[in-house]
Amino acid sequence: MVSLALATSLLWGLADFGGGLLTRRIPALTVVVVSQGLATVALAVIVLSTGAWEAAGGRLWYAVAAGLLGPVVMLCFYRALALGPMGVVSPLVSTAVAVPVGLALLAGERPGLTQCLGILVAFAGIVLAGGPQSGGPAIQRRTLGYTLFSAFGFGAILALIAEASTTTEGLFLALFAQRVCNLLAGGAALYAGARRGSPARPEGGWRVVTGALPALTFVGFADVLANATYVVAAGIGPVTVAAVLASLYPVVTALAARGVLRERLRGVQTAGAGLAMAGTLLLATG
Repeated sequence: MVSLALATSLLWGLADFGGGLLTRRIPALTVVVVSQGLATVALAVIVLSTGAWEAAGGRLWYAVAAGLLGPVVMLCFYRALALGPMGVVSPLVSTAVAVPVGLALLAGERPGLTQCLGILVAFAGIVLAGGPQSGGPAIQRRTLGYTLFSAFGFGAILALIAEASTTTEGLFLALFAQRVCNLLAGGAALYAGARRGSPARPEGGWRVVTGALPALTFVGFADVLANATYVVAAGIGPVTVAAVLASLYPVVTALAARGVLRERLRGVQTAGAGLAMAGTLLLATG
């Protein structure tokens, strides 16, 4: 379970890093729609070839809800980042892990003392890895609203997708349903934005998108695989541990920026990465 949850954080962290790089050249919503569209095609092939549609049941509605919520949450998150400051928005959104952990505790999960300590230490590391600012500009009420909604939304998606299936075939179908709903909701938002004058294509035209297809494919596939590994990890349980370990992706994103873009880690981010590793060790041994 620990290895699967850590794989989730690695995949989500790399997907966020790749998506962040792509949005420097391509409108953010276009990145979401194209990457999710590519992932949807691949999942459709898997569903058709494995006969996974036969696993349709009541749990599929959890995947539908996660799929419809996803683009809305992403738009709010990007809006919060646009309004800034990013050093405040990022660590606040990282608190999304509190939603699945809280629901698991309400459902009766009772982690041991070592695991509780690991959760607290890892949670502190997740927040600090975002590099919270001090002494900077105050965050506006509207920005705070977007940020808190994003945090709650991301946490709700984690909880919903964990309930979407209990079998391998059901997992394939749930991921496909989630991506279809992501694509429909994101496509509708992209069309509505284009009608209002928001650019749907980059300045260089669609050839920029075509040239970025390998990176877009990676982002879409990494997100799908991350959802899959998280569902399996949460199924093995406990959810309180799986959710915290899976939410270490801000550390991965920060380290990727350091390694690829040569961005210098702030002291608070280095401390956050260290705490996250310490919390991971506590959770793994607990």
